[in-house]
Amino acid sequence: MQSVNSIKSTYIKELLNNGVRNGRGFFEYRDISVVRDIIPNAEGSAQVDLGATKVLVGVKLDIDEPMPDKPNEGNIITSAELLPLASADFDTGPPSPEAIELARVVDRGIRAANVIDTSSCL
Repeated sequence: MQSVNSIKSTYIKELLNNGVRNGRGFFEYRDISVVRDIIPNAEGSAQVDLGATKVLVGVKLDIDEPMPDKPNEGNIITSAELLPLASADFDTGPPSPEAIELARVVDRGIRAANVIDTSSCL
């Protein structure tokens, strides 16, 4: 019996030999579209469609006390919701480990890019 990794490896090698990936050529991209301001009660929002994958992003702003260890900076909090409407793999209730990891990756990307000046907000 073959292992899952062996099956995946064989499948990937077949795709490479045939010059395709998921039915597309190596240099073919999925159709991409971005619609801004899609959530009327958010300070900013967008829906990104990448082929059949849809991602909805909303930004909410709130004024709050700075963290004690960074009294001269604002704060960023990210969260992700993977809804059952999107996939039968997702459940209602508290965030799943996948949702928590997604939020952490997005948070790290925003912070590492330095695109938000948290000291100018005060």
